[in-house]
Amino acid sequence: MVSYRNTTMDISNSGVDTAIVSVGATEQFGPYLPMHLDTIIAELYATAYGRELNAYVLPVIPFNTSEEHANFKGTVTVSPNVLTAMLEDIISNLTRQGFRKFLVCTGHGGSYWEGAFIKHINYKYPEIIVISANHNNHLAWEEAIEVAGLRGLNEMHGGLLSVCTAMWLCPELVKSSSMGSDIPSENRFYADYIGWEKLTKDGCWGKYDEGIYSPEELAEKGKSFWNTFIQRRTEDLKQIIEEGYRRKTQ
Repeated sequence: MVSYRNTTMDISNSGVDTAIVSVGATEQFGPYLPMHLDTIIAELYATAYGRELNAYVLPVIPFNTSEEHANFKGTVTVSPNVLTAMLEDIISNLTRQGFRKFLVCTGHGGSYWEGAFIKHINYKYPEIIVISANHNNHLAWEEAIEVAGLRGLNEMHGGLLSVCTAMWLCPELVKSSSMGSDIPSENRFYADYIGWEKLTKDGCWGKYDEGIYSPEELAEKGKSFWNTFIQRRTEDLKQIIEEGYRRKTQ
């Protein structure tokens, strides 16, 4: 694996023809968690996938389609047209340099553009292949929840799992305090149509009660969850991208 921290000579001599393009987000995570959690998660993905595929890992793009959070101060949202146009330019540029296989990953659950973008780019550029790592997403999630001891978790964003994640990855940035609330189930019908300031108490679609777990327990749960989840999503990636490229270009 090589990354943007290497020199151009390092990358040229490595012989890699695969690149990892990752997208995070800068968005609210309730009142007490830092706004770059999705970007850190995307970096975890990119590093794991880069090792598995012996790829060139680009820096994480820290902005995404975060419209549902856009009325919370500090959130940055970009339109899917702008974001996918930039991603296409990145892939097109690297294709000219000899890269032929790409994996796109995102740390933000609201990245609805991802599937359509990947499908379109594969149609538009027959000489390359672009994939995601979503082939066993549901199984990976269920297993990770079990391993981390978070069975019964009812969270979309900014609850216990988010606190566990932050306590593992950036504990110095966490302001430890209870946050979130029980969200009426019918609110899910409107999650993609209405800003979350009107659907949640404080931006959290989930709940965290301070004092149930120690900081060390929270961090361990975050570590267990993400290591399991990413490991499961990494399985079969090399086979998928190599066989897909062979079938597409033969």
